[in-house]
Amino acid sequence: MKTNNEKGRMLCIIIGAYLIAKAVLNMVIGGGFSLSDMLIAVGLACAMFTGIKFVNYGVAAVLVLIAAIHLPANISNISSNWLYLIEGIADIGCAVLLCVHSDIKEHFTNSININN
Repeated sequence: MKTNNEKGRMLCIIIGAYLIAKAVLNMVIGGGFSLSDMLIAVGLACAMFTGIKFVNYGVAAVLVLIAAIHLPANISNISSNWLYLIEGIADIGCAVLLCVHSDIKEHFTNSININN
């Protein structure tokens, strides 16, 4: 895949791998397979890999939204949900990286070309 910044692309691959690993870990801890969680994780990872303009902001918004939805329950039951709280903090950290890291922002400069 054509990319404008190899380091930014590698960081996006690492974030994508984290999202997939997080989905698998949640399935192991939860004791069941969740197709929707896996599809979301793989979809976000693939979207980041493309490097299409502004996709990084969309992925960051999804990560923050998921963390914000689960934050109250994770804080109220911190003794049993400490792992999920750490996961939410990591999600927010990934979202911040996607929005402010110069190499990652340079990776997301591809445009969609539709040739008829």
